[in-house]
Amino acid sequence: MVKELEIEFRNLLTKEEYDRLIEDFRMKEDDFFEQTNFYLDTADFGLKERNSALRIRKLETQYQLTLKTPESRGLMETTQILAADQATAITSGANIPVGPVRDTLKEIGINHEDLQVFGSLKTIRAEKDYKKGLLVFDKNFYGSISDFDLEYEVSDYDKGKEIFDKLLREYQITNHPAENKVARFYNHIYKNND
Repeated sequence: MVKELEIEFRNLLTKEEYDRLIEDFRMKEDDFFEQTNFYLDTADFGLKERNSALRIRKLETQYQLTLKTPESRGLMETTQILAADQATAITSGANIPVGPVRDTLKEIGINHEDLQVFGSLKTIRAEKDYKKGLLVFDKNFYGSISDFDLEYEVSDYDKGKEIFDKLLREYQITNHPAENKVARFYNHIYKNND
């Protein structure tokens, strides 16, 4: 699917909360996989100004180019699959290929020729189906830090929020809503260097 509405709830976790959830949900070592996000924006952060983000995600067998743009509830994800040589070329400064991501960038007023990679974030992830949604357990590495978060991806905002809030209460997890990964990355790498 090229376009998909993403509705998710996200909470930062302490290491202790993360470890307890991994144990309580019986996550095993082979449930975890690694992915790396390479973030792109213009030199003046035009995407960030539009509350949007563009990433190349390196998975085990493929690369995905995904543009996230705001909707009234959630984010619209526009995704293209890339060949390894395309992904490498883009991270080395080449333009993104013709396709739905480039078309959507034009619609929101971003020139694809102005994009550049401004960093990467590595995630060790495990996923579990949970009450008609997907729980995602993440350990993230970026800049000089690592953090932990729990995401809950759903199709119904109101029902998803109710289930996620109840899960946090049941597991006595401090309610600490998290910014998305690109925002946390940006705030750590660039705000600390201002």
